Amino acid sequence: MSVNDDIPFNRNFPLVPGVVDEPVPGVRRLLCNNPGPFTFTGTLSYIVGRGKVAIIDPGPADDAHLDALLHAVRGETVTHILVTHTHLDHSPGVPRIKEATGATVYAEGPHRASRPVHAGETRKTESGADRDFRPDVQLKDGDVVTGDGWALEAVTTPGHTANHMAFAWPERGVTFIGDHVMGWSTSIVSPPDGSMVDYMASLEKLTRRGEQLYFSGHGPEIPDAVRFVHFLIRHRKAREASILHRLRKGAADIPSIVRASYIGIDPRLIRAAGYSVLAHLEDLVAREIVVTDGDPTIDSVYRLRGPLG
Repeated sequence: MSVNDDIPFNRNFPLVPGVVDEPVPGVRRLLCNNPGPFTFTGTLSYIVGRGKVAIIDPGPADDAHLDALLHAVRGETVTHILVTHTHLDHSPGVPRIKEATGATVYAEGPHRASRPVHAGETRKTESGADRDFRPDVQLKDGDVVTGDGWALEAVTTPGHTANHMAFAWPERGVTFIGDHVMGWSTSIVSPPDGSMVDYMASLEKLTRRGEQLYFSGHGPEIPDAVRFVHFLIRHRKAREASILHRLRKGAADIPSIVRASYIGIDPRLIRAAGYSVLAHLEDLVAREIVVTDGDPTIDSVYRLRGPLG
């Protein structure tokens, strides 16, 4: 059984690292050459506006990418740097871009976990956390950052990380969605940094907004974006149903649930799948549908609290 089959993924993304394109007027993007199982073809940095511009997600501390990003804005003034979240493929390029441009850095805040770390838990996120990042300005939900010819609204979207923030450009019907929604794959929700409760609430929040074109941290833009978000919500509910289906057969640990629920998964993603299952199980334990002895952890054994109709 696969619960990904009904998501209209688009894995056609021919953009070449170091080459700037302009998918819509006023939005340029540049691909970092850091492909992988979690980054697809690489991390995308965005340039908003012309003349006096904002850069969204400078990317990793990759000299070639940062050189290309600065070259792309030569002759222009970078007034703002905005960061969607603090994973190592998104925010570590900030200090160099800030030093070169003098721009002000905006984000939700420093890296933090979605919940307290349980005793004995040493889990770090798959892509790693940029724990050195500090914005100049911490944004709250609904804050508007304005520049020359553009205005971006801060939209808190925790789930992938606790400090994940999207930036909407309502006038253009566009949202820079970071890693919360991706057109090529589902996003990783990995405790303790990630939270499935927060992630689902953030997806529901997006369905109530009007922007219909998403620019993601990885992969192609997402048209008809609200419809796509509904696909993701259904996918997560189907994933939860598959976990409960396995638990109806008896108590199970997370590797057993992964084997039952993720058929044909790329072996490089098995560990990440386990943490995604953990995120679902944390939610199910909080809702008193599933129980475990002690805190819900990656090594716990889980069972249904009682019969489900």
